[in-house]
Amino acid sequence: MSTIVIHGSTRENGNTEYLANQAVHDDAVHIYLRNHQIDGIIDERHSEHGFKPIDDDHHLIIDQMLAHNVIIFATPIYWYSMSSIMKTFVDRFSQLVREPGYESFKEDLQQKEVYVIAVGGDNPKIKGLPLIQQFEYILQFFGSSLAGYLLGEAGKPGEIKNNSHALSEAHLLKKKLKRP
Repeated sequence: MSTIVIHGSTRENGNTEYLANQAVHDDAVHIYLRNHQIDGIIDERHSEHGFKPIDDDHHLIIDQMLAHNVIIFATPIYWYSMSSIMKTFVDRFSQLVREPGYESFKEDLQQKEVYVIAVGGDNPKIKGLPLIQQFEYILQFFGSSLAGYLLGEAGKPGEIKNNSHALSEAHLLKKKLKRP
C-alpha cells in the first residue's frame, strides 16, 4: 500500500510531524502544507459562472494524494479543530468537486483508506474528538469513512517523544499499514 501524509503543522519538526513519522514506513510520501501556496476558498457555488480558477498548489497536492492508497491527515489540534492551513486545504474540496478534471473526486476518495493523526496539549483524547468527528463528517459527505485515528498528547516541542502510549499506537498503525 502506498501512503501519503498531508502535514498541517506550521512548525517544522513538531510533535504531530514526529508522531506521524513514527506511524508510517520510510517510503511514505510527505506533503508539508506549510511549504505550499494554498489560497482560501471564495464561495461561488451559487454564482452564474461558478468558481474561478485559482493558481496555487492545491491541484498538485490533490493529484499526489489521489495517487496513493492510504491518506493520513496529520494536524496539531488548534482550538479543538485542525490547523488553519489544513482547514484551508480541506475547504477547497468544495471547489474541487466542481472543477473539470476532478469529476470523480468523490468516487476516488471512496477508494482510499484515510486516517487522522493529531496532537494536542489539553487532554486530546477527549478534546480532540471534535476534530475526529469533523473528519468523519467530511469523509461521509464523500461516501467514505475514517479508517482510524491516533490522538497524542504533547504541548511543548519534543514532548511527544516521551508519550509512550501515543508512540505505541503509532507503532501499531505502522504494522497495520505494512504491505502484504
